[in-house]
Amino acid sequence: MSLKNINTVLTTAFILFILWFGMDFIVRPETVAPGFGLPSWPSGDGGGFLVVKGVRDVVLALVLGVLLVTGHRRALGWVLLVESFAAYGDMTTVLAHHGSVATALGVHALTATLMAVNGLLVLRETRTAAPALRSA
Repeated sequence: MSLKNINTVLTTAFILFILWFGMDFIVRPETVAPGFGLPSWPSGDGGGFLVVKGVRDVVLALVLGVLLVTGHRRALGWVLLVESFAAYGDMTTVLAHHGSVATALGVHALTATLMAVNGLLVLRETRTAAPALRSA
């Protein structure tokens, strides 16, 4: 299997995972939120922020999907790298608010790192090859 095919499968898996997770936060925030890793449920009208997180995830997935479908692979690699910071941000948020270290590292940091690696692989796949030296 070529590097391009592997990258396409990995990227598609990320798109589907992020889209599914985002939609879950929009449709069923009370069910999904405890798995995010924060120690307490938002008080008052704070539950609306969970939907905001869901919308963010759906948009992140759609951006990746558009780049994948339209064949803009170099941009796809860069966006995967940039979007990995959202997951690193989620990890930092969970840790800063005394949430589950296991979830922060095992879910958010792992997802972010895999996205960054996927982005680097796509960038590697799309780099231009150096011109071959002519033999005399």
